[in-house]
Amino acid sequence: MSLIKLPSEIETKTAISVLVYGEPGIGKTTLVCSAPNPVLFDFDGGVQRINGAHRVPTVQVHSWQEALDALEEVVRELPDTKSILIDTVGKMLDFMSAHIIAGGERGMVNKDGTLSLKGYGVRKQMFIDFNHRITHMGKHVFYVAHEREEKRGDEVVKRPEIGGSSANDLIKELDLVGYMRAVGKKRSITFDPDEKWYAKNTCNLPTEIILPVTVDDKGIAVAENTFLQTIISRYEEAQARNKEQTGEYEMLIDRLKSDVDEITDADGANAFVENIGTIQHIFNSKIVARRLFQEKVTELGLVYNKDTKKYEDAPTEQKAE
Repeated sequence: MSLIKLPSEIETKTAISVLVYGEPGIGKTTLVCSAPNPVLFDFDGGVQRINGAHRVPTVQVHSWQEALDALEEVVRELPDTKSILIDTVGKMLDFMSAHIIAGGERGMVNKDGTLSLKGYGVRKQMFIDFNHRITHMGKHVFYVAHEREEKRGDEVVKRPEIGGSSANDLIKELDLVGYMRAVGKKRSITFDPDEKWYAKNTCNLPTEIILPVTVDDKGIAVAENTFLQTIISRYEEAQARNKEQTGEYEMLIDRLKSDVDEITDADGANAFVENIGTIQHIFNSKIVARRLFQEKVTELGLVYNKDTKKYEDAPTEQKAE
């Protein structure tokens, strides 16, 4: 079996990784608790702020090793778990840093007790390995982060509160990044990137989604907390649709190549032009068809008559040239 796969043969991800960030108290942790069958890893000590109706099985983390051990326990004791929630990713990275420093390995720590450049490189790899470990287990992973403001000239940009360059490293690993904010008395989330905030939208989610109210002013639950389950469904549908279209695209390109190969004269070229307008194109198939066709008519020495709007054999003297 070949290790090289055609685009339509590429396996789609069964688990996704998502970051949700926004200002404190806007309901980020409650939102991620709406993921399917979750276990919350509480690095930030904030689980008590979640409404009782929306609390989920939780690991109250005290060390990085404890987090790793708990992940193994989840696999062993709670096999039906579908989502791992990390609250917050900034605090998780702090636990990683403390673990590296405590290890005392040469070159990892500066004289002032902070991580060295090498130490940060190790932490970056620890994060990537942790993220891959969860998704390779077939479980979704949702990260929570606070927002912070970053000045870019006269503009203020909202970005996740994650130490150092780790925000960029994290976003590269993720499928979706959502920015939560308040719109009047309503809360919304957007996955569309903007010059005013970081975001990532890989499944054409709406530009802005108003979040459902799940708890009233008295703290009484008024609705099921299921928002992220619908987002995952949208992502999975987009992946399936893209794979299906990719297969159709490959068959269409093969058909276009065959049709172009069969062109031997001006009549064939004109028939191809008439037919190409009736085809339902996919992705860039129309561009590919034009390129293949142009190469063919050039090879055959055909010329386009602007008056008749047809291809003709080149005049004899032009051919001779």
